[in-house]
Amino acid sequence: MNKNTLMKSVSLAFLALITQQGALAATTPEESQEKCYGIVKAGMNDCSTAKSSCAGSSTKDNQKDAFLLLPKGLCTKIVGGTLEAK
Repeated sequence: MNKNTLMKSVSLAFLALITQQGALAATTPEESQEKCYGIVKAGMNDCSTAKSSCAGSSTKDNQKDAFLLLPKGLCTKIVGGTLEAK
């Protein structure tokens, strides 16, 4: 095997690895995460609330309509965490 062939093989292997990693990272939040309401600190929410339309806009700690995206199954293990806005 000459040097060019070896470099092409290494490059293709690296490309295959990157492509595979990208495919794994392409899962949507709905598949691997859930919205956890009621545990957010002021200004630390992940997305909109009933009164605002952007992340980082919660006005008080533990705001009932502000959420964080967490791995599925974790929210119900946190004191005060709920899967639905109140």
